[in-house]
Amino acid sequence: MEFWTFVEAFVIAFNVLILFYFATLNLFYISLSIMASYQLFRFRMRLISRHRDMHKVPILPSVSVLSPAFNEEVTIAESLRSQLNLDYPNLEVIVINDGSRDNTLKVLKKEFKLVKTKRRPNERIPTQRVKTVYRSKVHKNLYVLDKENGGKADALNAGVNFSRSKLFCAIDADSLLEKRALLRLVEEYLVEGGNIIALGGIIRIANDCRIKDGEVLEARLPRKLLPAIQAVEYIRAFLCGRSGFNMINALLIISGAFGLFDRRTVIEVGGYRTDTVGEDMELVVRLHRKMREWKREYKVLFIPDPVCWTQAPDEWKVLRNQRNRWQRGLIESLMLNKQLMLNPRYGMVGTISMPFFFFFEAAGPIFEIMGYVIVLISTLMGWINVTFFFVFLFLAIVMGIILTLSALILEEATVKKYNNPRDLFFLVLLSFAENLGYRQIITYWRLKGIIDLVKRKRSWGKMVRKKFS
Repeated sequence: MEFWTFVEAFVIAFNVLILFYFATLNLFYISLSIMASYQLFRFRMRLISRHRDMHKVPILPSVSVLSPAFNEEVTIAESLRSQLNLDYPNLEVIVINDGSRDNTLKVLKKEFKLVKTKRRPNERIPTQRVKTVYRSKVHKNLYVLDKENGGKADALNAGVNFSRSKLFCAIDADSLLEKRALLRLVEEYLVEGGNIIALGGIIRIANDCRIKDGEVLEARLPRKLLPAIQAVEYIRAFLCGRSGFNMINALLIISGAFGLFDRRTVIEVGGYRTDTVGEDMELVVRLHRKMREWKREYKVLFIPDPVCWTQAPDEWKVLRNQRNRWQRGLIESLMLNKQLMLNPRYGMVGTISMPFFFFFEAAGPIFEIMGYVIVLISTLMGWINVTFFFVFLFLAIVMGIILTLSALILEEATVKKYNNPRDLFFLVLLSFAENLGYRQIITYWRLKGIIDLVKRKRSWGKMVRKKFS
């Protein structure tokens, strides 16, 4: 009898801990949303009051767009057209064919009239061997590196080595940049001063958008449920999460699909690590660490209006692989830079961002899954009352819906993209769907990612590419 009394007391205590966990999580999210609102409205006012023509700036910094490609024959041509059409005068585009086994290189040769060139990359960052370098006959600023397979990070390092520009922009080969996206990032780079080492734009879902010659002509909400929910998810993650951390210079993630970096600084810190599947986040965390250790003034910024359109998975198994990989990459990035954790020497990054990402993102799936299971069992067993159960539901689910709806309101008031009233109506409905089933499935896959990391599984997971609409 005493044993079961102990079990009941332990479970009740754990329920209280879970309630405290979700309350703290929501407090963090509310704080981020408030900071994001201030940042976004301030940013919007700055844009309205600014009338600068960037084309009249005497010398714009040179930029290399780096596009690593592995088996991207379906999307590579359209993506490259988007990059070549960018409204930026001092630009070179570098595609890194990372040992593709499909017709990626053949497509590039046919579409862009490639010929061999003698220009070679330097070897400041070690990479797999670059076999051949090509240059386009029709686009003199387009280069293609054909190299042995080494993974995305290795391909990016090869591109960094080959580049001669002050800045480089990393973009996925299945993504499309809006025509002025790069110009807008560089504008913020110039406005903020010379101590910026990295900037990121917003990622939006390209599925079912109207696209021609690499340009998104009309933003549309995806017709399929899965990518449509991801559109809502991305709005909340970027506008609330990243804008919030922006305010305290503690942004740990710049998406690998669209980020602008100071090339010399990236070379200084050793480039992208090839021993993690989260190379984009790990680089940003390491940049924070090194800049603090070297006592340099610096900024890492998120800019909410330059848009990169990317294909979202529309199959559950592909989404599962993606979120499993993201979870493993997140934990690897934190562990490889663990000295930042709760260390005041690293400022807000060490005292705010690192604990947030460790307890609520890395360990979050463990607490969430255990919370759902144990609170439900405790309610059925009569160990907690119905009021406690509904408070848990409010914190775990209803607050999620409220926060997502607030992100949509913020989007409409600042950087609105979806103009069709039907799309707006469905975005609101999807805010409920995201928190009632979808999020719980994603949380389970993230938990599986933690287990796979413990088992030392390092697979990337298969991603399926489809032609842009």
